[in-house]
Amino acid sequence: MVSADNHNGDGVDEDVEKNVGDRNDKSHRRRKISGDSTQRSPVSTTTQAETQGIRMVAETAPAVAAAGAVSPSHSVDAAVPDRESAFMDMRDPMVSADGHRPNRKEIIRLTLGFTLSAVACAIPWVALSSLILPQLLDQIDPGTREAMIGTINAVGSVVALFANVVFGTLSDLTRSRFGRRSPWIIAGGLLTGLCIFGIGFTTSQTMILLLWCTAQLGYNMMLAPFVATMSDRVPDKVRGTVSGFYGAGIAVGQTLGSLVGSQLIGHIQGGFFMGAAVFAVIGMVTVVVWPRERSSVNMVRKPFSVKMLLLSFQPPKNAPDFYYALFGRTLMMAGYNMVTMYQLYIVKYYVLKDSGFNESDLAAHAATIIATMSIITLVVSLVAALVAGPISDRLGMRKVPISLSSCLFAVGVAMPWILPNALGMYLFAGIAGFGYGVYNAIDQALNVAVLPNPEEAGKDLGILNLANTLCTVLGSMLASGVVLMSGRNYMWIFPTAIVVVLMAAVLIMRIKHVK
Repeated sequence: MVSADNHNGDGVDEDVEKNVGDRNDKSHRRRKISGDSTQRSPVSTTTQAETQGIRMVAETAPAVAAAGAVSPSHSVDAAVPDRESAFMDMRDPMVSADGHRPNRKEIIRLTLGFTLSAVACAIPWVALSSLILPQLLDQIDPGTREAMIGTINAVGSVVALFANVVFGTLSDLTRSRFGRRSPWIIAGGLLTGLCIFGIGFTTSQTMILLLWCTAQLGYNMMLAPFVATMSDRVPDKVRGTVSGFYGAGIAVGQTLGSLVGSQLIGHIQGGFFMGAAVFAVIGMVTVVVWPRERSSVNMVRKPFSVKMLLLSFQPPKNAPDFYYALFGRTLMMAGYNMVTMYQLYIVKYYVLKDSGFNESDLAAHAATIIATMSIITLVVSLVAALVAGPISDRLGMRKVPISLSSCLFAVGVAMPWILPNALGMYLFAGIAGFGYGVYNAIDQALNVAVLPNPEEAGKDLGILNLANTLCTVLGSMLASGVVLMSGRNYMWIFPTAIVVVLMAAVLIMRIKHVK
């Protein structure tokens, strides 16, 4: 223990050097303790877990001294550093959790890979799920369109729920010369593309349900290890900025997805073929753009067992911040999905309900409004995402801007409720789009910050990414429920979504250990 009369910088250095420096020069250490100004030798803090552990303990000493005397009978309730934890490698904020210090070029490649993948995946996914698939179901059977889209989203999300956790855990355990994450990212993209390609050849609701659920399986096979890569390979110092570009990619991809989907409403089969092609190649492209993942062949791991796989579904214990982030994200994305998943039906049967257009003209006018909304959202969300990440890094804040962005999103959702016309939808696109851009820019950095154990990043981020699954189930249930109970009145989607996203903001603000 560091005694109270040794609480100064030289005393801390003495304790560190005692463990990692020259153990024979005891007289030199005595001179340093007594106040001698002899310059200390540099000590590594990026590769020696023992050194970092001692330094972590030593750094708490000044605060302890200020609070009162430190003695065996008056101790501080502080956790002892775990020398085996990946957190030890992150004491230097420019060293990633895998112990590697990436150079500037590698950070740029990582940022580019995250951004490119976010854009490329979001475009077809949004185009298909929010516009092309609903239009296909509307053509097959208009009387069951809300129930069918709700069923497909809910069942697909349950599949995604299990897939995300399972493949996150399996990627943690994978040992190959290509690394832990890369093989799953490539395989997941190929499976997703194959299933979406198949949907383009069927009008059977049963086959659509089966293929879409399998596509969800493949998508999460790719997504879980993809997100875990940010925890593995992106240093804490630049994670907010990288997360900002990733969020910008999602925002741009989603708005472009709405734009592309609006143009392909009349070419449904072509839309599914486009999505299949993008997903089939994006996994390979991302892995090539990133610096090559290091071999995991020699990494130590526990023997694989069914019990271990089942334990991967066990959420972390004694981690309240983790759960506030999980349920906060779930509610926020549920509110977002309530509007975006049903935006085609909202525009056709709420905004244009008294227009007098026939079905074909109604779809064309709805496509025009959605395309304009997409352009507005693209501009504001891109600006928001690119600005919010670096500002969050500079201020060292995550939860406050995320909560404020949720509130801003709620203001945007209120616009179509107040103005049930095209102007209301455009205001929604601008205000909610900006709030969502800020949210996406910082959310992933918050998720990594609340991880209880970086060594299980794949598993825990997989559980956090259950928000992407749960929000789809919750959003579908709430939206379809209020529409059907109100006699197909889409107006009630908006107040319900406002309540949901404001609840999300409250939960995020309850996080204690992240600013």
